[in-house]
Amino acid sequence: MQDKEEERSLINVEKKLTQDGFTQDFNVCDGRLQTISTESPKSYGAEDVTIVDFYRFEGESDPDDMSILYAIECNDGVRGTISNAFGTYADAETDNFLQKVEDLGKNLKKAHK
Repeated sequence: MQDKEEERSLINVEKKLTQDGFTQDFNVCDGRLQTISTESPKSYGAEDVTIVDFYRFEGESDPDDMSILYAIECNDGVRGTISNAFGTYADAETDNFLQKVEDLGKNLKKAHK
């Protein structure tokens, strides 16, 4: 049996999300969400994206070492994840993009189990 900490590890959450169909990795570039793929990359505006869920992780030795993993669904059915540091170390471009998604009223659909 896994303990609660192990169950909530970034690797285990990513594995569960992959099993649930969140198979694409995303990044934000030039204000748009982009698939990280060498074959036919795709790009999305904030209006094309829904944050389905998110998970916060705290560093073992430093509580300031936090990251957030977002489960994302795009309007064409592409599902995947994007992660970002939390607080001081956050990537501003990723933060700005995800804030636009939230401002559009699409934050946290919580549709997957």
